[in-house]
Amino acid sequence: MEAASLTRRQFLKTVGIGAAGLAMPGRMGVSNHLFGRERDKRSNIILIMADDMGYSDIGCYGGEIETPNLNKFAANGLRFTQFYNGARCCPTRASLLTGLYAHQTGIGHMTDDRGLEGYKGDLNNKCVTLAEVLKPAGYRTYMAGKWHVTKHISSKGPKYNWPCQRGFDRFYGTIIGAGSFFKPTTLVEQNTMIDVTDPDYYYTDAISNKAAGYIKEHFKSNPEKPFFMYVAYTSPHWPLHAIEKDIKKYKGRFDEGWDVLRAERQKRMIKMGLIDERWNLTERDPRVQRWQEVKNKQWQCRRMEVYAAQVDRMDQGIGRIVEALQQAGELDNTLVFFIADNGACAEQITEGWKNWIISAPVGTSKTHDGRNVQFGNDPNVLPGSEDTYQSYGVPWANVSNTPFRLYKHWVHEGGIASPLIVHWPAQIKRGGQLRRQVSHLIDVMPTFVEAAGANYPEIYKGHKILPMEGKSLVKAFDNKQIKHRAIFWEHEGNRAVRMGKWKFVARGEQRPWELYDMEADRTETNNLANKYPEHVNEMAGMYEAWAVRAKILPNKQVKSK
Repeated sequence: MEAASLTRRQFLKTVGIGAAGLAMPGRMGVSNHLFGRERDKRSNIILIMADDMGYSDIGCYGGEIETPNLNKFAANGLRFTQFYNGARCCPTRASLLTGLYAHQTGIGHMTDDRGLEGYKGDLNNKCVTLAEVLKPAGYRTYMAGKWHVTKHISSKGPKYNWPCQRGFDRFYGTIIGAGSFFKPTTLVEQNTMIDVTDPDYYYTDAISNKAAGYIKEHFKSNPEKPFFMYVAYTSPHWPLHAIEKDIKKYKGRFDEGWDVLRAERQKRMIKMGLIDERWNLTERDPRVQRWQEVKNKQWQCRRMEVYAAQVDRMDQGIGRIVEALQQAGELDNTLVFFIADNGACAEQITEGWKNWIISAPVGTSKTHDGRNVQFGNDPNVLPGSEDTYQSYGVPWANVSNTPFRLYKHWVHEGGIASPLIVHWPAQIKRGGQLRRQVSHLIDVMPTFVEAAGANYPEIYKGHKILPMEGKSLVKAFDNKQIKHRAIFWEHEGNRAVRMGKWKFVARGEQRPWELYDMEADRTETNNLANKYPEHVNEMAGMYEAWAVRAKILPNKQVKSK
C-alpha cells in the first residue's frame, strides 16, 4: 500500500500522535531586521544521527518505541524508504561529512591505519566537511556528539582532524566512537579534553542540551546568520546504559518475545507503506532460538527495555532541540535530517572484550563511586546501570532490522538501510508522505549545498578536492526523480552495487555475488544471479571500475570472481 493512500490524520493515528500533532509552531513572525542587521533568509540546517539503530525501531518506521518528536517530524515532513548508509560508524560518518565514498576520504574501514590510501583511518586533505563548505557561505557551524573520523584521539596528539580544525565553530562531544553513557572517554569541549565528575551525567542528555544551548546562544549572538548543526548521538550504541525511569516505561512491552514483535512490526510497516506486502519476512537468524525455547527471558526482555529507553531518551532530547527552534521562531525555516549510521548491531559483548574496551578506550573499569564495571552479557546481571557493560545481541538486532537480512558490518539491507526523515516546513508543504527515490549518504552534501546556496570548492587550503559523488535530494522533496546512477558499497570485504531496481551483493570476499530485484524482493530472499548472467557480468564490471577509482584495497584483493 502506498503511503499516499493514508491521510495525514490516519498516519498520525498510526504512530500515536493526536490531532494536535498536525500543527508545529514556526517562525512566529520574527522580523528580518534584527538589531539593525539584515537577517539572512536562508534556512538553518540540522543533521541528526542515531548510532547503531535499526531501520524499524522508531515509531514512524513501524517500531513500538515511543518517539513522538521524530513522529511529528515525519507527520509534517517526509520519510525516505530507500535511503542507505555505509554499514559501519566510521565509513558512514566520513561519507556523511564529505559527500564522498568513505575510501576516498581515507576511512574505508575504521580509524586504524592499514597503510593504504583508502584505509588510513584519518580524514585526508582531498575532502572537505559540511562545516568547511557551509562556513564560508555565511553559516555558523556547531557540533554536539560523536566524531570518530580520526586516528588521533589523545589530547597530547595532533588535532588537525578534530571538529574545530575541520570547520566547526563550536564542538562538544567525543572523539572516539563508543563508551559509557555515564562516564564517556575522549570527551572534548572545543579542543580541550574534559572529565565527567557529575554522578547524574548522561551523555545523550548532554548532547541534546548542548545542541539546544547552541541554538539559543546563536540567536543571541548571531541572529542575522543561519546556522548548520550536526548532532551525532551515540544512542543506542552499546553499552546498554539508560535512565531507570525510561527503562520502567518499557517494562513488559517486549514480554511476548522477538518472534511476535518482529511479525507485528512487519504488519505496521506494510500498513504505513514502508514495505511491500509481497516481500517475504526474512527467516529467523539461525543463532536465534524460538522465544518459547528461550531461557533467561527476564534478562532478554531487560536488554530490549534498556535499548528502547536509550532511543526514547534521544527522542526526548530532540524535543528540546525543537523547543529551542520554536522559541527562536525558526522551526519552519530549518531543514532537519534524521538518519542512522548503520543497521542494528548484532555484536555480542563478552567478558573477553574487557581489556580492549578499556585500552581502546571505549569504557572505564570503575564507576563514579568506585565500583567495578561488569563486562559481558551475563544473564545474571541486568543491564542498564553504570556498573554494567552489555549489548542486546543478535535476537533483538534481528527485530530492529525488520524485515531485512543481516546487520551492521554487512551490506545486505539489514546493514545499510536507514530511516531518513526530512522536516522543512518552509519548503515541504504536504507532510506525512513517503519518498521512494534510492538515495545515499553521499547525497547529503549536495543537498545541503543547494539548500544553503553554498559553493563546493575545487581547491581548499591549497589542496585539490575530489568532486562530490552524490546528487541533491531537493528535487525529491517535490517527488521528482533523481538522475539515474549506480551506488556502491565495500566494507570488510562485503560488497554491493545498487543500480535501478537491481542490487548486486556479496557477503565477504570469498562468497559469490548475489543478485536481487529490489522492487519484487527487497528482503533479498530470491537470488537471481543464475537467471540473469548478463546483469551479473555488467554489475561486476561496474564494481571493479568503482573499486579502482574509489581506492578500495589493491586490485588483486577486490576481484569479484
